[in-house]
Amino acid sequence: MQYDQLFKRLLTTFFREFLQLFFPQVYAYTDANSLLFLDKEFFKDSTTGKKREADIVARMKFRDSEAFFIVNVEGQGIPEATFGERFFFYFAQLRLKHQLPVYPIVVLYGDSPKGEYEAVYREAFPDHTALEFHFRVVQLNRLNWRSFINHPNPLAAALMAKMKIAPKDRPFAKLECLRAITTLKLDVDQMELLSSFVDTYLNLNQEEEQTFQEELAKIEPRRRTKVMELTTSWKRQGIEEGRQMGRQEGRQEGRQEEAAKLILRLLRLRIGRLPAALKTRIEALPLNQLEKMSAALLKFSSLDDVTVWLDKQVATEEKPRNRRNGKHSASRL
Repeated sequence: MQYDQLFKRLLTTFFREFLQLFFPQVYAYTDANSLLFLDKEFFKDSTTGKKREADIVARMKFRDSEAFFIVNVEGQGIPEATFGERFFFYFAQLRLKHQLPVYPIVVLYGDSPKGEYEAVYREAFPDHTALEFHFRVVQLNRLNWRSFINHPNPLAAALMAKMKIAPKDRPFAKLECLRAITTLKLDVDQMELLSSFVDTYLNLNQEEEQTFQEELAKIEPRRRTKVMELTTSWKRQGIEEGRQMGRQEGRQEGRQEEAAKLILRLLRLRIGRLPAALKTRIEALPLNQLEKMSAALLKFSSLDDVTVWLDKQVATEEKPRNRRNGKHSASRL
C-alpha cells in the first residue's frame, strides 16, 4: 500500500507528463491548464459493497468540453478476476454523478502478468453481448527500459525503474534513470520525488550496488556529483558518514541539522505538508535517531505513522532511564 501511495503521488505530480508519454493523441486535444484533481472521490465496491477511494480522478477540458480521467494503479501482479467489473462500476458511478465523459486508465506496475493484459469487461449472453467496457492499460513490465533512455519526459526517467529490465542490467538501468533526472530542468522537490521513486522501486542488492558504484565512477565528475546528490540511499549513507565525521571533527550539530532538513524534505514528498509541532519534534532528534528515521521513511504513509514512530522512540528511551532510576533508588534504601 505504501508503494501505491508513492506511485500515485508521482502520477499526480506529473499527470500532464503521464498523458504526454503514454497517450499523446489524447493529450493533444486537452487543455493542460484546466487540470484539477478531485480530492477523495469514493465509490461503492460492486463485489464487497464497501466504499473505496479512487486512486486518481482528474478533471480536464477536452476541446473546450469538460471531461474526467480515472486512473487506477495496480501493483499486486495479476488483477483479481473481478477487477474489470469493479473498475466498470467506478467508471459508471463517476459518469452518473457528474454527467460528463470519463476516460478510464489502469497502470499495471507489478512483475505479472507477463502477457498482454486484456483491458475489457464484458457482460454477454450466448446470442448477444449486452456490454463491453474497454479501458486503456499502461503495462510497464512489457515496456523495455532501454527504449526510454534520453527521453525528454521526466516521468520516463522514473518509470524506467519499473519497466522490463534484465537482472544483469539493473545497476545500469538505475544509473541511467538517475543520470536522466539530472539533465531535467525541475525544482528540488520534483527531482527528489523522481529519485526517491527510482531508489524505492529499483533497490539494489550488495553486489548490484557495487556494480552501480563502479559504473558511476566512470561518468563525468560534475554529472557524477549530481547523481550522488539525488539518490536517497546515498543520502542515508551520508547521514551515517556525517555522524562519524561529526565525532571526529566536532561538527555533530551541523550534521544533525542537515540530516533533519533531509528527513523533513523527504517526508514532505511522501505525505505532504507537516504541522509545525511535528517539524519541531523531528528537528530536535539526535543524529542517531534521524538515521533510524531515514530507514523507516518508506513505511510512513500518513501523519499518524510519523507521530506513532516518534512516540515509540520516546518510550524506548524512557525505559532504560526508568530502570536506572529504580536501581539508584534501591541502593539509597
